[in-house]
Amino acid sequence: MKIVHSIEEMRSLCRAAKTNGQRLGFVPTMGALHAGHLALVRASLAQCKTTAVSIFVNPTQFGPNEDFAKYPRTLERDQKMLEAEGVSLLFTPTVEEIYPKGASTFVTVEGLSERLCGGTRPGHFRGVATVVSKLFHIVEPDIAYFGQKDAAQVAIIRKMVRDLAFALEIAVVPIVREPDGLALSSRNAYLTPSERKQALVLYRALCRVQTLADKGERNSRKLIEVAQDIFREEPGVRLDYVEIVNQETLDPVSDVSQGALVAVAAFVGTTRLIDNIVL
Repeated sequence: MKIVHSIEEMRSLCRAAKTNGQRLGFVPTMGALHAGHLALVRASLAQCKTTAVSIFVNPTQFGPNEDFAKYPRTLERDQKMLEAEGVSLLFTPTVEEIYPKGASTFVTVEGLSERLCGGTRPGHFRGVATVVSKLFHIVEPDIAYFGQKDAAQVAIIRKMVRDLAFALEIAVVPIVREPDGLALSSRNAYLTPSERKQALVLYRALCRVQTLADKGERNSRKLIEVAQDIFREEPGVRLDYVEIVNQETLDPVSDVSQGALVAVAAFVGTTRLIDNIVL
């Protein structure tokens, strides 16, 4: 596995990897890798001749009171995991490489960036769209892989790709969960043992919504109220939102008969976690 730090070298190596029509897969990450990330990597390895991964903790998607400084950074461990999987290229740029002095250009996907997590994390999705667009320009992948856990991010990136005519495909990989249902997240490392148990309320609420929908309940308001009731069973967890929306537009839907995304976000202690299901 080749470890690359500069944009110029990464661009050159990625273009070389695509010669003779070979497909290049790309998995952008912020590191602190877990089995969810590896599911993305394995999907790329199965479909593409060459797989590139980036590890970059992107400062522009963190708010002023969020966890950028303490976000887990485990680069040496991550490198070993990726090499063992068979990744060809690992891009680990500095902040200065991605955002050179004086950089003032950002990408905003209007109409979607204020939805779900964007409502309580102003500017978050602007930072995501900006760094992902930069990485797409550098790597020029044929397929980029993202996790279903970040459903709002997926919707925003898909729209950005359409709007800006990126020549690539977005592939979405299902959520990877612990045996008890907790969605894998790098932020799970923050949880104490008692908080880890409390965090299961996110999946429990989603499962309750799924069960009711399977039994024929179609009214989104009733489904949301049921989920909120489940969260009240865990007073140590502070609910940020439960929303039922269109999976592509992130617009609220009142009736789930045509399918919908059920998304939740909550603070377990000081750790903010997200999860979702698709009805």
